[in-house]
Amino acid sequence: MVHSPVSALGVQCCCRCWVERSVEHSCLREILREDTYLSCDHHPRPWAHIGSQGNVRYMQETPLYLSVGHLLSYSVSDSNSTDFTNPSTFMLLGIPGLEEAHVWISIPFCTMYIIAILGNFTILFIIKMEPRLHGPMYYFLCMLAITDLVLSTSILPKMLSIFWFNSREINFSACLTQMYFILSFFLIGSGILVAMAFDRYVAICHPLRHSTTLTNPVVAKIGLAVVLRGVMLILPYPFLARRWPYCRTNIIPNTYCEHIAVVKLACTDINVSSYYSLSVAFLVIGMDVFFIAVSYTQILRAIFSLPTKDARLKTFGTCGSHLCVILTFYMPHLFAALTQRFGHNVALHLRVLMSNMYLLVPPMLNPIIYGAKTQQIWDRLLQLFTQKGT
Repeated sequence: MVHSPVSALGVQCCCRCWVERSVEHSCLREILREDTYLSCDHHPRPWAHIGSQGNVRYMQETPLYLSVGHLLSYSVSDSNSTDFTNPSTFMLLGIPGLEEAHVWISIPFCTMYIIAILGNFTILFIIKMEPRLHGPMYYFLCMLAITDLVLSTSILPKMLSIFWFNSREINFSACLTQMYFILSFFLIGSGILVAMAFDRYVAICHPLRHSTTLTNPVVAKIGLAVVLRGVMLILPYPFLARRWPYCRTNIIPNTYCEHIAVVKLACTDINVSSYYSLSVAFLVIGMDVFFIAVSYTQILRAIFSLPTKDARLKTFGTCGSHLCVILTFYMPHLFAALTQRFGHNVALHLRVLMSNMYLLVPPMLNPIIYGAKTQQIWDRLLQLFTQKGT
C-alpha cells in the first residue's frame, strides 16, 4: 500500500511532489493524518505540515530531494505503533512558522515572567509584613499569587530553553507532569476567584456577619477544598494520556505540553480524554463562572441600593480590582480554548501564541491590578520605598 504511490516517482523524488500525491492518495491517509508534521532521520527539523483540511505547508528548510528510501522510512516508522507506544521523549517545536523570530519573541515573554515573579513575591511580602492585611481577602490573594507563580514557572523555563538553546526534547513523564501542574493550578486559581467573590459578597451584602462568617479556620478550609478539588479532578488527565498508544509522531507543535496537543498524537480512540476535559471545562469552570456571576449580581444590587453616589463609588471600588482579575483570568483562556477546538482556519502560530498568553498574562497583571487598586497594598509599598530612600 505504501510503496505504490511512491515508487511511481522514481528512485529519487521531490519531497513536495511526494507529499502532495500522498495526501491525495487514499492508501496513505491513515499515515499522513491531519495536523501532522513530517520529518526524517536525514533532515534535522520537520520540513512539512499537513493541516486539518489536508492543506500542506512547507517549512523554510524543506529539502528539495530525498531518496525514496528516506521518504519510506518516515512513513513506515510513523505507521508502526511499536515506535511510539511508550515514547521516551516528546519534541516541542516552539511556535511553528515563527522559528526565526524565537529569540525576539522570547523578549516579551521573559519580561512578563520577570514582572510576574517580582510582582507576586512583592504581594506576598507586603501581606506578610503588614498586620492590617491579615484578613480573608488578602489570604485568598496570597493563594492566588502562589498559583500564578506556579503557573508561569511551569511553562517559562522550558519555553526559554527552546527559544534560546533550541532544546526541544522533553521527557515523557516530565511532559505529563508539566501538563498536570498547568491544569491543576489553573483549576485552583479558578476556585480561588470564586472564594474571593464570596468574600466580597459577604463584605458588601452582609458586612456585620463578615468577621464571624469568614474566620481564619473557615478560610483555611475553603483554601484546602479549592486545592484538593484542583488536585483530584486533574489526576485523570495524565493517567489517561499515559495509557494511550502513540504511533503517529512524538512532535508537539507548541512550547509546552498542552493536553489536547498531546492526546491528539495518540493513534487510538481518545474520546474518554476529550469528553472528560470538556466535562471539567463546562461543569467545573462553568460552575465557577456561574457562582461568580451570581455573587456579583447580588453585589451590584446592594451597591445600587446605596443612597449616595459617593457611597456607591466607594463600595464598588473595593471589588473593582477583583473584577479586573476575573476578566484577565477567564477571557484569554476562553479565547484560546475556542480557537484550539473550533478555530481550524486560525493560523497555527496564532493558536500557540494564545495558548501561551493565557498562562502568562494573568500572573503578570494580577499583582499590578491589586497593587494599583488596593489602597492598603499601595500605601505599604510606597512606605517601603520611602523608608529605603530615607
